[in-house]
Amino acid sequence: MKMKAFILAAFTVFIWGSSFASISASLHGGYSAGHLILFRFIIASFLFGIIAFWPRINFQLPKKEDIFKIFLLSWIGISVYHICVTFGQLTITAGTAGMLIGSAPIFTTVIAVLVLKERLGKIGWFGLGFGFVGILLIGIGTGDSLFNISPGVFLVIIAAIATSIFFVYQKPLLLKYNPIELTAYFTWAGTIPFLVFAPGLLEDIGHATLEANLSAIYIGVFPTAIAYLTWAIALSMSKASSISSLLYAEPVIAIVVAWLWLGELPAILSIAGGFIAILGVLIVHLYGRRRSSHS
Repeated sequence: MKMKAFILAAFTVFIWGSSFASISASLHGGYSAGHLILFRFIIASFLFGIIAFWPRINFQLPKKEDIFKIFLLSWIGISVYHICVTFGQLTITAGTAGMLIGSAPIFTTVIAVLVLKERLGKIGWFGLGFGFVGILLIGIGTGDSLFNISPGVFLVIIAAIATSIFFVYQKPLLLKYNPIELTAYFTWAGTIPFLVFAPGLLEDIGHATLEANLSAIYIGVFPTAIAYLTWAIALSMSKASSISSLLYAEPVIAIVVAWLWLGELPAILSIAGGFIAILGVLIVHLYGRRRSSHS
């Protein structure tokens, strides 16, 4: 991996990892979940609008046959994802949300097996099972029993499934559009459902604390817009598999930033579950795929 690509990817993963604490800070400081989502995506959509009209960027519009797929993926990977993560963080810690989203590759693997007919070896199935045990432990750690799991856990698991579907099905579109164009389309289309939260937005901004407003602006500028651009540039400079391996650090960053900023730590059982889930992801990623007999 080139050093410049590594630095850009590491910067991106840090920014994404910090977004969970930023969401909690804004929610604790006076924002409703819906208003926070809308505000951050208004900022991101505006920034992508500037990029689209930047003279040096040859920004193309989507082809007619791709518009439906772009909108559908946007509503799954942007709208459903962010609604579930943000409303989920009303009842669980930022670190717990980060660990659950960090388990998304488990669901990506399940989709690849069920839909794309990819084949897993015995070690892969073991890793998958290991990962689901980890997710279960993360959930149990938010309550005092299997039957008292915080509702936010289920919302964030839905978000992890949504981002997995998004990841799998956007790949063909990346062959037709560059990552900056595609991210802009997804951001604009994904923002449309958030307009349902528009009533009362200005009042929420006015009543929120300074920390909550600064945090909301940070989320809109950095995790929602700039980080996608730095990720796209890093992907263009190195292999996707090398860059993507850095994403395994995101849950750790989420926990550390939430601890330093908010004084918030997940339960020990949840942290143990997060470790097990990420280990399961690594087992599937490194050893799980069934090799061809000709390889």
